[in-house]
Amino acid sequence: MKYNKKMKYNKTTQSSSIVLAACAAVYSVPAIAQDNGADAESLSDAISGGSLLLNVRTRYEHADQDGLEESNAFTLRTRMGWETAPLYGIKGMVEFEDVTILGSEDNYNQAGQSGAGRTVIADIEGTELNRATLSYGTENTNITLGRQRIILDNARFVGNIGWRQNEQTYDAVTLRNTSLSDTTLHYSYVDNVNRIFGDHHPKGEFGSDSHLINLSYSGLSVGTLTGYAYLIDLENAPGNSSDTFGISLTGKQSVGDSASINYRAEYASQSDAGDNPTDYDADYYRLELGGTSEGYSAGIGYEVLGSDNGKGFATPLATLHAHNGWADAFLATPTGGLEDLFIWGGVKIGGMPLKVVYHDYSANVGGGDFGSEWDLVLSRGIGDNWKAIAKYSHFDGDSLPDRDKLWIQAEYSF
Repeated sequence: MKYNKKMKYNKTTQSSSIVLAACAAVYSVPAIAQDNGADAESLSDAISGGSLLLNVRTRYEHADQDGLEESNAFTLRTRMGWETAPLYGIKGMVEFEDVTILGSEDNYNQAGQSGAGRTVIADIEGTELNRATLSYGTENTNITLGRQRIILDNARFVGNIGWRQNEQTYDAVTLRNTSLSDTTLHYSYVDNVNRIFGDHHPKGEFGSDSHLINLSYSGLSVGTLTGYAYLIDLENAPGNSSDTFGISLTGKQSVGDSASINYRAEYASQSDAGDNPTDYDADYYRLELGGTSEGYSAGIGYEVLGSDNGKGFATPLATLHAHNGWADAFLATPTGGLEDLFIWGGVKIGGMPLKVVYHDYSANVGGGDFGSEWDLVLSRGIGDNWKAIAKYSHFDGDSLPDRDKLWIQAEYSF
């Protein structure tokens, strides 16, 4: 089922992407979208009665790592597609994605594609087929075939890396079933992983023979209980092939009229699989407790990715930017594993949420400190379709180089 190549265009198409983004800001998009909830009576009705998929995100990113020159990237990401109305329970969807550099491509290191000697910013210029699916749905079951987005739980093990301009997608078949009360079963067979680097990058994809199983039950008074088995076999990255079995409990409880507490407890065990050259067994666990009250929030968490035989607990399909700090100092688990003690606090300033996170990192095996990190993010919604974000990260390394990152972005979604 592997798609041979994502569609890629040269720089002559960049001007059309910029025009598209400008039109999105001023054109009345809702006027061309229709309700796709009712069954169509013919194929032409299914197509004409579908919905536009549109997302435009422009971003400035500054990245500075000790030992490298700083990078400055100004990029525009445009996604546009169409999803049909259902016809006999079947829907089709196709979506293209373009990442255009506004300015010189030599201003930053595109993961080795340009800007040699500069700090990496993994937003690679190009145009590609982002998603293309056929799905069939009944009251309790949905089956999706094709290039798709898969996000499981908090994306700690399987996600789309949505923070980067080019998201990660999967050539897969997925089954979701809710026949049992309060129970959701997710199963995906993944044939290929389309990574954030794009199809022309040497690390642009994982050839895969993987099975993703996730079963959750939300009928408990204390929260949602989830069990999972992620059997990952990556043909061109055998060192990341692994079998992971885990369980988590997540919940939220009200305290009085205006406060609540939330919590997460999770454990997983991982061992080598496929052609992984390392024989290992490593553990993962995470404990997290937080609360909110009248616009304020705070919490504390502790996450451990264990190590065995010189191999750290691997999460090659994860949305890594969402975990272990936004400076991306730990995109691969160190050989001695990783312990991350983190605390956070949040408040609204003039209606804008501000969140501050502090991390302290150390090795799980062999001792040693990796460093600490401060993360800050300020966001603001503008109307129903716009969102602006300012975000900063500072990693103060002990055995790793210092890093500073700054993002300013605006995003339109419909």
